[in-house]
Amino acid sequence: MEDIAVRFATPRDAAAVAAIYNQGIEDRIATLETELRSADERRQWMAGRGARHPVIVAEQAGSVIGWASLNPFNPRPAYDHVADFSVYVERGWRGKGVGRRLLERLIALAHQLGYHKMVLAAFAFNTAGMALYERLGFTTVGVYREQGWLDGAWVDVVIMEKLL
Repeated sequence: MEDIAVRFATPRDAAAVAAIYNQGIEDRIATLETELRSADERRQWMAGRGARHPVIVAEQAGSVIGWASLNPFNPRPAYDHVADFSVYVERGWRGKGVGRRLLERLIALAHQLGYHKMVLAAFAFNTAGMALYERLGFTTVGVYREQGWLDGAWVDVVIMEKLL
């Protein structure tokens, strides 16, 4: 894992970020999103983010193998100190510690940016993701029952948080 660098994303990373996100959408393990994304869409998405909502990538031998972001939780000012987040890892790199490296960096960035709490919504059947979140100090605070309709079935979403 020493040869994996974590850095801030640039517009040049948009195609890799889109490809990895699309794998997550197709694999149905990490998101209720169903529409695939293009490099142009991801480039615009990155360009529209402010300093408090960075996108980072994990890179190995010049290839992006994962990405993560701090996201707004809610547009109301009272929630300015709460961050939602995303972590996606390229299929061939899952289970090798890339997600952990990305999430550890997000937690450090959230501290630096003055966030009080990080929150997430996850599928309970994403056992690797759930185990990672728990190892890094996230606790389950509830379940949204039948939160989304995915592939002809209602899907529950586990809500977790970590006070920073």
